[in-house]
Amino acid sequence: QVQLVESGGGLVQAGGSLRLSCTASGRAVSNLRVGWFRQAPGKERDFVAASSRSGGRTDYADSVKGRFTISRDNAKNTVHLQMNSLKPEDTAVYYCAADVWGADRPIRVPGEYDYWGQGTQVTVSL
Repeated sequence: QVQLVESGGGLVQAGGSLRLSCTASGRAVSNLRVGWFRQAPGKERDFVAASSRSGGRTDYADSVKGRFTISRDNAKNTVHLQMNSLKPEDTAVYYCAADVWGADRPIRVPGEYDYWGQGTQVTVSL
């Protein structure tokens, strides 16, 4: 079993930055393929960013490319999502997800992930 706990959400003005963290337990994060997703009220859960198990390959949604960065801190068993130049449309609950068995490439499909965190709220004001 893998448990994921997100943190770092909050309220920020447009143009500001936040760094989300996803701390894993039950398995080393270096052995996990990890993704970040978000869900705004009344909308479906959307892909944001993903990292291959090795961390050598990443993928981003077009809406966040150039503004968000996914990274790993294996020593702390944590994956981060650095979010810069935030916009009001980035407001959502952000979830991290992990997969143990898939190929070593980033994945955009929520159904490919076996484990999910509880989510952390990000609110971007004008």
